[in-house]
Amino acid sequence: MPPKQRQVRIEPRGAQRAIEALEQRSDEELEAETKYKSAALSILGARAAERFDADKARGYFQRAIAAARPQERMQIRRMADASLALAERRAGDLKQAVARLGHDAPSARQLFFLQAAGLLVPPASAGTVARIRGILLIIALIIVMLALGLGIVELISLPFGGLGLAPGILLGLFLVIVVIAVAVVIGRRRRDRALAARTGSSSNS
Repeated sequence: MPPKQRQVRIEPRGAQRAIEALEQRSDEELEAETKYKSAALSILGARAAERFDADKARGYFQRAIAAARPQERMQIRRMADASLALAERRAGDLKQAVARLGHDAPSARQLFFLQAAGLLVPPASAGTVARIRGILLIIALIIVMLALGLGIVELISLPFGGLGLAPGILLGLFLVIVVIAVAVVIGRRRRDRALAARTGSSSNS
């Protein structure tokens, strides 16, 4: 009996380490996984959700639930709820689904950006009106950003005699592109640091 009890304690740790190792694999390797198939498909579903591909994410999670053991299905369903809420830009549902998973809720800023993404690029299920509204909002946002870039460039160039409209718009556009590129790089670095910290804490536990 004692050896059997020891095996019960050790096996979940080994499985957890194996699942964490799956997160480092490519999509093709995860598709070929057989031992931890439900976990591999869940990871693929989460990745599809991060790309806002709700249809693929839903398909992966359906396969993961079908391949999972009965005691694993509830957790996979909760993970699917959170991932699909992200893919479909449903900020309120995402907050509740993440809480049911037992993870820290997204910050107010993250939820705001997700809501903005839902308005600008609505999911396919949102309908034609929502898509037209998103296109109009994107056009309005581009105009506002160009106006801000033009204003900043004109303000900087005032001591040097100012700029014409066409050069001002061109330099303003360049300024907007640089600002967006810097924001994207900073956002990715923060995400990578958060992911590394989460992975480290999981492995230590």
